[in-house]
Amino acid sequence: MSTTDAVGKFLAGIEQASLPADIFCEDILLDATVPNWRFSVRGTEAVRAELGKWYADLGRFEEVKRSPVEGGEVVEFTLSWQEDGVPHSCHQAHLIRLRDGRIAKDTVFCGGRWPGPLLAQMEEAHRAAEQGAVPTG
Repeated sequence: MSTTDAVGKFLAGIEQASLPADIFCEDILLDATVPNWRFSVRGTEAVRAELGKWYADLGRFEEVKRSPVEGGEVVEFTLSWQEDGVPHSCHQAHLIRLRDGRIAKDTVFCGGRWPGPLLAQMEEAHRAAEQGAVPTG
């Protein structure tokens, strides 16, 4: 993944739990849909503070898909990390709009944060589905 462009630096910052300020426009808008809620945050420092809560721990991407669209990119990823010794994961999609090479808007859809026990249940349901069983949970 390229770390010379704003989106590449954004992704590297997520893994490193440190988003650089220079990748965002001063008036960036974060439009976030999270489980049972939708909210917006505007401005570099406010967006960095919000996303800093989301990506507070060093992480590792399990998968990343970057697809160019007019004016930006769609980025889908699965991120894993350890939090207080417990493995966690999340699956997100970001519609990132760029202006002058910086992120002007991030419309994000997040399925939530999944701790280890829930990850195990999802893996079990996935294996059952692959074997043709009907999930019960």
